[in-house]
Amino acid sequence: MSPRRKHTPRGVRRVVSLLLALTTAMSVMACTGTTHSRQGVVVTTNILGDITRAIVGDEAEVTVLMKPNADPHSFGVSAQQAAHIEQAGLVVYNGLGLEEGVLRNVDAAEEAGVPTLAVGEQVNPIRYATDESAGQPDPHFWTDPQRVHDAVGVIAEQLISNVDGLDEAVIRRNAARYRAAIEELDTEMGLRFDEIPRERRKLVTNHHVFGYLAKRFGFEIVGAVVPSGTTLASPSAADLKSLADTVRSTGVPTIFADSSQPDRLARVLADQAGLDVAVVPLFSESLTEPGQGAASYLEMMRANTEAITTGLRQQN
Repeated sequence: MSPRRKHTPRGVRRVVSLLLALTTAMSVMACTGTTHSRQGVVVTTNILGDITRAIVGDEAEVTVLMKPNADPHSFGVSAQQAAHIEQAGLVVYNGLGLEEGVLRNVDAAEEAGVPTLAVGEQVNPIRYATDESAGQPDPHFWTDPQRVHDAVGVIAEQLISNVDGLDEAVIRRNAARYRAAIEELDTEMGLRFDEIPRERRKLVTNHHVFGYLAKRFGFEIVGAVVPSGTTLASPSAADLKSLADTVRSTGVPTIFADSSQPDRLARVLADQAGLDVAVVPLFSESLTEPGQGAASYLEMMRANTEAITTGLRQQN
């Protein structure tokens, strides 16, 4: 005689069925990201990373993809970092074509529904006027403190709108404090640059990176060793000769090279110009490790201001 099957009350079976259905639904929602809690912030460049951390404070984790002393035009991300981008509460990136090695990852995150912010597009970008990049938007807005001042407000609003768990009052207070620091920086830079005679405010750099600074503080961009807005381009012999002739005719005393890039081309140009032209490094597109001169945006801009002022006040 077979053992009698124990009878399960209908009410219990119904509860079990509901629990199983609920568990399945929650698993599906987790897989599709429906229950994704937007708490982390991913930032592409280390300059924007420093600015964003100043705004966020201790309210959320901020992950910066670009390492110190790297080139924003060419750095890439690992598979793990790419996955992290697609799980972020907000992706903050420069835009305007700067991060050429990670834009596809940012685009993929956006397609997956992750909120993204192209900061450069929100701060009235200018366009290159000459050379290979003429007509294209210039992504190097951070060389103008006033535009960074505007960017702080844009980033703060997007953080409040998209990242879960933030205290809005704290974010706004941090943003106001940092904007005050930017205003102080802008004033300091203006006063230092006023020490350079107007006729000597001429810039030659390793590539076109200081257009915003020139516009803000009244400099003339004489030219660039690499006649492009990206370090991935290369100058021809004709480019070097043309710029050397310009350097010779204008009497530019200093050529500025990015600290994260070799200055060989700038030194070749100095030799071709036939003048005693100094080659001075600037922290133009990347922050450094602490203790190396540009560990924060504010430190970087003050260091560059000093280097430019000293370099252009000297006589050939």
